[in-house]
Amino acid sequence: MSWGGEHGVRISLSAVVMAVRGDRLSVLTTEDANGDLALPSGPFDPVHDRTFERALRAFVTDQTGFGLGFVEQLYTFGDAGRGAPRATPGPDQQREISVGYLALTADAVDVAPPGARWTPVLEVFPWEDRRQAGTPEVLGEALGAWAGADARRVTRYEPLFAPGPTLRWDEGAVLDRYELLYETGLVAEALRDGQEATPPALGDRPMSSDHRRILATGLGRLRSKLRYRPVLFELMPQTFTLSGLQAAAEAVVGLNLHKQNFRRGVERTGLVEATGRLSTGTGGRPAELFRFTGAGVQDGQAPGLALPALR
Repeated sequence: MSWGGEHGVRISLSAVVMAVRGDRLSVLTTEDANGDLALPSGPFDPVHDRTFERALRAFVTDQTGFGLGFVEQLYTFGDAGRGAPRATPGPDQQREISVGYLALTADAVDVAPPGARWTPVLEVFPWEDRRQAGTPEVLGEALGAWAGADARRVTRYEPLFAPGPTLRWDEGAVLDRYELLYETGLVAEALRDGQEATPPALGDRPMSSDHRRILATGLGRLRSKLRYRPVLFELMPQTFTLSGLQAAAEAVVGLNLHKQNFRRGVERTGLVEATGRLSTGTGGRPAELFRFTGAGVQDGQAPGLALPALR
């Protein structure tokens, strides 16, 4: 369905649904007609669909079997030639606009339809995991070669990828890092879209259309919100250990966090309270179980969590 001018406008809806499964942040994915990894998505029909959100929920359930809970609008993507993200559309092509939504769930049940699965986010963006090391060596070499002695390129690359120990890593700049990799021809989508590109072997997973860009936007939004809203608890079960809470935070931000400082920060917020029960599923000494208090959520004042990274 299209409208809005001689060549029309097509609106599609995409969902970034994320959950923590087995200490890994995962996103709900499906496959497109070519078998490429994709987000649940579909076209909005202004005649039959009453609202964007209702249409989105129907797409997600139909394509993955998963029922969405709360969702929030993420961003509207309207670049020319969205179907091939940076291509220039021809005179007979429609302009496609995509409205992205973000959803978090603590109930990441297995999904059954063919092609549907929970895909670890760091399989799509392996350079976003800074827990074991910094930027993958092969990627650092490629970016260093691209930047060379060009001061303008160096000032773009270094703040984003923090190649030196004195540079601060900004975990929220996920989209900016992906956009730079696309521009420099270091991800498969650049080659697919007609650039002269030679992507290095990073072990990353490309996605259909501009879905990796949409996912990067969702991951960046989630990481940024951790610091000022209690969104981490939307990924947690009703009761959890503080170790489990820290593991979930580390899975989201891709950083190792300082255990004592993280726990002190959580306790200062007043967002958790002890249940008086112990967990026996930790594989070691029983750990105390906590629950989210919901403090301040109703008046919109609930804080986020401190993320004290190990240096």
